[in-house]
Amino acid sequence: MPAVPHTERHFTASETVRDVVIGMADGLTVPFALAAGLAGAVDDTGLVVTAGLAEIVAGAIAMGLGGYLAARTDAEHYRSEYAREVRETHELPEEERREVAAIFRDYGLQGAQLDSVVAAIASDRQRWVDFMMKFELGLDEPNPRRAPTSAATIGGAYVVGGLIPLVPYILLDHLMPALQISVAVTLVALAVFGAIKGRLTGMGALRSGAQTLAVGGLAAAAAYALASWIGG
Repeated sequence: MPAVPHTERHFTASETVRDVVIGMADGLTVPFALAAGLAGAVDDTGLVVTAGLAEIVAGAIAMGLGGYLAARTDAEHYRSEYAREVRETHELPEEERREVAAIFRDYGLQGAQLDSVVAAIASDRQRWVDFMMKFELGLDEPNPRRAPTSAATIGGAYVVGGLIPLVPYILLDHLMPALQISVAVTLVALAVFGAIKGRLTGMGALRSGAQTLAVGGLAAAAAYALASWIGG
């Protein structure tokens, strides 16, 4: 009987894909809710477009800066922990060997096998420190160019997502038709984006699409209702 090939599917999306998801998620939701809210309080598409564009610029800068600072923090944390592990392998080598042994003991190694593995790892200090970083602390070395790339990716995705609900207001002079088209286009975009995110993360396209659609739609509906109520 021929062997059936075993295919494994895992989430292997890069950090860039995760940044796009972060930027697009907020970019689609926040300007959409803002524009819908303003449409419930004013009757001028120009005001909606101006406020929407201002929010997109501010939001993209804020989101990009947040991504930059998060990446820088990750890099600084890694360097700090790496330096501490180097110091401990010099000052507390026996304790560090016991920690290596404890890790492998959890995988079932004992006796001479365990001693041999610990000695092999501890024989090369860089390999020893790298092992402790990954298996004791669960840290991988960040890309040194990650911070600016993350900022640009998140900010750019926010702009792209934010422009989708604003395009109808830019193209049409009358507010209500623009609002209706914006709602329809953005809800479709939210559903498609959520489905793509669900396939990447393994959550499921239908479930993720429905959740993303519900969050974005609820935010816009709440903003519109509140603005209409305040505006009388």
